Amino acid sequence: MPKIALVDDDRNILTSVSMTLEAEGYQVATYTDGASGLEGLSNDRPDLAILDIKMPRMDGMELLRRLRQKSDVPVIFLTSKDEEIDELFGLKMGADDFITKPFSQRLLVERVKAVLRRVAAPKDSGGASANGEDGIPKTSLERGALVMDQERHTCTWNGQRVTLTVTEFLILLALAQRPGVVKSRNALMDAAYDDQVYVDDRTIDSHIKRLRKKFKSVDQSFDMIETLYGVGYRFKEQ
Repeated sequence: MPKIALVDDDRNILTSVSMTLEAEGYQVATYTDGASGLEGLSNDRPDLAILDIKMPRMDGMELLRRLRQKSDVPVIFLTSKDEEIDELFGLKMGADDFITKPFSQRLLVERVKAVLRRVAAPKDSGGASANGEDGIPKTSLERGALVMDQERHTCTWNGQRVTLTVTEFLILLALAQRPGVVKSRNALMDAAYDDQVYVDDRTIDSHIKRLRKKFKSVDQSFDMIETLYGVGYRFKEQ
């Protein structure tokens, strides 16, 4: 039973959303502000977190920033219509999706399922997870110093762990599966996002920037993700 953390200062939303998610079979933990949410998510890691942006004591952006220092738990933001800048900034910070208030309960459930599918997607994807010569399914993709375990959703470079969000993992996987082949931003959007989630080119660029930064934190010489201006990105052939 997947565990979902819901952090929002609106008790009506906490009640209605938790009831809807529990009816779908999810286990739900609710928190009324960012500070209590951070403590709860740190002590009991959920499979997915739903965060309101505007909250007392600690807003959703600050909560996400602190979460990303130690966790890659998938995050969906709840945002108001006048917070488009926050939506883009949230995606740049490592959020996986956003939903604009007011929203239907059905839409929320579908978005939750979509993000959780993205978490599980590497287990069932083709290409790198195809059967090996011995007929045993391969769950890891290896490209030189890069190793991506598609079942455990882990990534290492030169044996050092690199913590990636779901979206970052899927973008890197799409690039690394075919070294030397250029992937357009649209192709990377298709690889990383559900069909109902709309993002712009700048969001993909931001994810690439975050990927490079994370790999450079363990290896300053990392240069495997190449930019072809006006075309897209590719994983360098070795």
